[in-house]
Amino acid sequence: MVCFIAIKTLSLIEQLQTEAQVSILLKPTHLPPLPSYVFSLSAFPFNYTSQRFYMSEGIATAMGTVTKYTQGARFLCTEETCPFSEGFSYIRVHLPGATESATVRNDFVCSLCSSPLQEDMKYRVLGDKQIVEMVDAKVLNALKGYSDDKSHFMIQTFTVFLRDELVNKMKIGNHYKIIGIPACVQNGLQATTCIEVNSVQLCKPNGPPFVGDNFKYLLSLTSSSCWKFTAILANIFASQVVPPGTCNTLKLTILLSLVQTCEKENANYLDLLIVTSDTLVIDRLLNYSLCLLPRGIRHPPSSDIFPSVSKDKHGTGSASIQACSAVLAKGGVCYIGDLSSYKKDKLELLQSVLESRMTTVFIPGKKYGEEADQQVTISVQTNFWSFVDVDSSSKKHIQKENFLIGQMDVSLIPPNLLDVFGLLIYNEFPSCQLSSPLVHHILKKAINPEAMLYKVSQQFRMQDFEEFILFARNLHVELSSEAENLIQGYYLASRRLRRDSLRGSTLSASALKILISLSKAHTKLSLRNKVLEEDALIAILLLESSLTLKHGKSALCIAPNPVFPFDLSDENSLQQRDSYLMQCHQQLLKFIAAYGPGIHINPNEE
Repeated sequence: MVCFIAIKTLSLIEQLQTEAQVSILLKPTHLPPLPSYVFSLSAFPFNYTSQRFYMSEGIATAMGTVTKYTQGARFLCTEETCPFSEGFSYIRVHLPGATESATVRNDFVCSLCSSPLQEDMKYRVLGDKQIVEMVDAKVLNALKGYSDDKSHFMIQTFTVFLRDELVNKMKIGNHYKIIGIPACVQNGLQATTCIEVNSVQLCKPNGPPFVGDNFKYLLSLTSSSCWKFTAILANIFASQVVPPGTCNTLKLTILLSLVQTCEKENANYLDLLIVTSDTLVIDRLLNYSLCLLPRGIRHPPSSDIFPSVSKDKHGTGSASIQACSAVLAKGGVCYIGDLSSYKKDKLELLQSVLESRMTTVFIPGKKYGEEADQQVTISVQTNFWSFVDVDSSSKKHIQKENFLIGQMDVSLIPPNLLDVFGLLIYNEFPSCQLSSPLVHHILKKAINPEAMLYKVSQQFRMQDFEEFILFARNLHVELSSEAENLIQGYYLASRRLRRDSLRGSTLSASALKILISLSKAHTKLSLRNKVLEEDALIAILLLESSLTLKHGKSALCIAPNPVFPFDLSDENSLQQRDSYLMQCHQQLLKFIAAYGPGIHINPNEE
């Protein structure tokens, strides 16, 4: 009434006659941070008739196409002698949670003479509407392969209606905080809980402001070297799953991939493909590592990796895009399991996404009530992990007879798909040896799964590594000119050297991005902001090892396990590793000088 009097006094709207012509929409940006203002489907009973604002958080898991709805309509009495046969006495507007039939129908009657009402079509106002499915962020814990969290909870999706200016304000896979009015919508015999959204805010996770004291102390002890700190991290990482000192190269690459996760466009992604004969241990290690990220998703083989289209379940007949594993893992890691189990079309789609970091969803217009077909492009901002079982893959195809030195038979996987994966890692476990620390570890864990077998597991807990990774991945790092020259020199020399008569250079164009991503990741893992030559060296050795598995050895001629050539047991072995890496650095400079076209790097004299 106050707004109506103000509008009429100030003559803001022409032909303003009744209060029914004024619709007031409140747009609050914040609500009191009290439990009574939080919407939760786990809180029963819930008062759906309250028609007041609530706050809720969740991840958009499905998103429909934009359709039309009736914002408001004018009705007139069909009896010509009735006073309400003209004017603006009957104006119906959309209310939160109401269906289209509540606003526009042909069975409305006049309150004065009980004659039927007829809509004046000249005054119908249409608006845009979009239906989104959201789910509590806790659902991500249920999609991880391994977790220490023993709590039990129920997760249920809820429907969100975006209208008018809020349409397309959400992107599938993102985490949002919304304010809206809950309602119960009747669709046939089923009742659906929904929220009419009033405001949308994107939630961006922040990492912890600091790392644990044990990591700080370890960093101070190893400050004299650019390699010791990350070597020790890899050595002790995941001691709950594998004994310290086991498969250090693999654990280092996992740590590098973890810190190289973010939700930014055109990020430096780091995908891992592991070749192994012991898939059980690899699976446990990767599952464990997933839990160190807020968005670590283990893809279930029975579902789709990338977004798919289905019919909207709310009776609109329109299309709804489902998020699936890769989009839910936004800013994290999507673990897709054994790559050799996927068919050719799935592998081709995976290759296309890894190349472009985009996926396209096709929506046929005839099937979903639209005049024209649509194509929706969705960004895929996640790292991918996978493995190939050597034993099973060798049975599915005839192995080649001629191999270059150091080359592996991975012909089961398409060569182009191998190239787009950041790193190919070979990990062979000595499971046939009964004295292996890994076998002892597995047996002890089978007897007592909760046991802490190593002192380092208590000093550096899973939670400590989780905080460390969240802190490290938020560091902003920049390439130094020395590191950039080393990376470019190696890349150009390798492209010149690794060639065949059919494809030309066997080194893909993405190798340069992978080198930069690895270098930045090692810098973050070292808790530094400047990429040094030492970081670039680790990146080059890891990539060269991957290229050797694909194409055989080159003139650089690195060791089979170049980053960890021997066990790390004490300070002397760490110092010995530093001396070895310095020799690798000098060897790399000679390689660049010999094969790099026009590249001149002066080796440091020590």
